[in-house]
Amino acid sequence: MRSSDTVLGMLQDRGKRGKPVDDLYRQLYNPWLYVRAYGRIYANAGAMTPGSTPETADAMSLATIEQIIEDLRHERYRWTPVRRKEVPKKNGKMRQLGLPTWTDKLLQEVIRSLLEAYYEPQFSDASHGFRPQRGCHTVLSQIQQTWKGVHWFIEGDITACFDRLDHTVLLKILAERIHDPRFLRLIKQLLQAGYLEDWRYHTTLSGAPQGGIVSPILSNIYLNQLDHFMETHLIPRYTRGTVRQHNPVYQSFIKKRARARQNGEHRQALAYLRKAQQLPTKDPFDPTYRRLRYIRYADDMLLGFVGSRKEAEQIKQDLGKYLQDELKLELSQEKTLITHAHRQAARFLSYDIQAQYCNEKLSADGRRRVNGHIALRVPMDVVKKKLALYQRGGKPLRRFSLASRSDYTILNTFQAEYRGFVQYYLLAVNVSWLHRYRWAVQQSLTHTLAAKYHSTTRAMVKRFQTHIETPYGPMKGFEATLAQKGGKPPLVARFGAIPLRRNIHAMLVDQQPPTIRYEQKEVIRRLMTGTCELCQIKDDQCVVHQVRKLDDLRRMGQVRPEWAQMMLKRRRKTLIVCQPCHAAIHDG
Repeated sequence: MRSSDTVLGMLQDRGKRGKPVDDLYRQLYNPWLYVRAYGRIYANAGAMTPGSTPETADAMSLATIEQIIEDLRHERYRWTPVRRKEVPKKNGKMRQLGLPTWTDKLLQEVIRSLLEAYYEPQFSDASHGFRPQRGCHTVLSQIQQTWKGVHWFIEGDITACFDRLDHTVLLKILAERIHDPRFLRLIKQLLQAGYLEDWRYHTTLSGAPQGGIVSPILSNIYLNQLDHFMETHLIPRYTRGTVRQHNPVYQSFIKKRARARQNGEHRQALAYLRKAQQLPTKDPFDPTYRRLRYIRYADDMLLGFVGSRKEAEQIKQDLGKYLQDELKLELSQEKTLITHAHRQAARFLSYDIQAQYCNEKLSADGRRRVNGHIALRVPMDVVKKKLALYQRGGKPLRRFSLASRSDYTILNTFQAEYRGFVQYYLLAVNVSWLHRYRWAVQQSLTHTLAAKYHSTTRAMVKRFQTHIETPYGPMKGFEATLAQKGGKPPLVARFGAIPLRRNIHAMLVDQQPPTIRYEQKEVIRRLMTGTCELCQIKDDQCVVHQVRKLDDLRRMGQVRPEWAQMMLKRRRKTLIVCQPCHAAIHDG
C-alpha cells in the first residue's frame, strides 16, 4: 500500500506536466490518506460539531476508515445532507453555512488533498485565496511591488459567487482533466446532496456547499477558468508598447534649462527645472502604451489599468460578458467600481489602495521617487468601527465577562484581539494611525482589570506595566503571569509591545512551513497501537474518545471520573479507549 506522500507526490507530478488523470477514484481506497486526513482535521473546532446526524469526531476508529473504503469500493457511499446554519457576517447580514457529518468531513478532506495535489501546480500566480503559502498579504504585496503607474482600478465583485457556481460547468471543467467517471459521479452526488433547514430537506441546484472542506478547492478550480481568460485574452488585448513616449512639455523645459545654463543664466535654469519637476517625464496619455494587471483572492478581484476611462469601461463589460456566458455568474454592476488611481482609493481586502503622486516634495537627490508607486493604507472607517468595540457612550468598555477570569486570561484575550488586527495592517504606510486603536484597547483592558479588583485604572497601570524588548528597543506594555503545578515555569501573557511601524515583509510567502507527517501524529500512533488507555487491554477495535475542549472537563468539579482526570493530567482532548470503556464513559 503506497503512503499518502507517494500518492500525492505522483498526482502533483502529473499536475505539473499537465497530464490528465484517470485513476483518481481508486486512490480513495488508500487508508493512509484517511489517516492523514484525520490528523489534519481532528483538532479543528468543528470536529465536535454535529451535522444532520449526531456523529462527530468522537468514537473515530480504524473501523470507520475501513467502512468508508468498503462503501466506496462498491459505489454505495451516499453523502448526508448538510445541516444549514446562519452565521453573522461583518456587514450585518447572515451567511448560510453548511455543517457536514463527521464521515463526510473525513472523505471530503481526502478528496481535497487529492484535488489540491493535482491542480495546485496548474493554478495561476494571480490567484491567492485558499491556497498553501498564499493569503491576503501576498496579494497586497504583489500589488504594491508590481502595479506601478496604474491609472484606473476596477474592483470586480461577483454576485453571490459561491452560491451560484453552476454544477454542470464545474463538472465539465473537472472532466477536462479528470478522466474518471466514478470520481466525477462522486463529486456530482456531493454537489447535489442537499441540505436540512429546520429539519426540512432542500435540494441544491447550484453552488459549492459553504462549510464543506472541499468547497474552497472546487471554487478555485471553477474560478481558475477566469484567471486563464484574463491571462490569455483580456491582458494581451489591452497590453501593448514597451515604454512610454517622452512627455514633449517636459522635454521642452529640460532643453530650455540646458540653454540657460550654457548662457550662464543659472536662476532661469533653476526656474525651468522647478517647472519640469511638476510634470511627468513620460507621456501619461501615450496611446501606444497600455498595461492591464489582474489579481484575485477567492471571489474578490482587482484590475489595474494604464489607459483611458473608456477602455476601462470596455474591460468591465468584457469581464461581465465572459462571466455570464461561460461561467454562468453575474458581475455586480453596482459594486464593480472603476476608480481613478490618483484621485481616490480602491477598497480591496479591507485596505485602501491608491497610486501616489507628489511633485512638491523631492527626495534628497532631487528626484520624485514616490510618483506612480502603490500605497496601501488603513481605512479610517475601519479604525473607527474597531474603536467602537472597546467603547460605550464614548467611555472605555468594562468587560465584566472577563473580569472573573485570571489576569493571564484577561491580558491574553486583549492581546490576541489587538495583535490580529494590528499585524494585518503592518503593510500600510499609515500604520501609525493605529495608535488610537491601541489606546482604546488599553483603556478597556485597564478598566476591566479595575472592575475585577475594585480599584482604579492608575493602580492597574502601576501594577501590570513593564518594559518589553522589541526589535526597535524596549517598549511599555502590560504583563501578567499564571503559576503552574509540578514545578513548571509560569505562563506569561503580555499586552502591547508591537511596534506600529510599516513592515513591507509582513507576509507568509517567503517562509516555508515545516513538513508535517500527519499520519505520524501522536494521536494516530496511539490509535494504531490498539491499547485501551483506561483498562490497558489490547483491542484492535479501539476508538478515540474526544471532547470539545479541556475546560469542559475542568467544569465537572472536584469529583471527576478517572478518564477525565487522565485527560486533564495529560492535557489532551483525546483518549484511546476500547468499545466497552467508551460506552461506559458516555453512560456516566
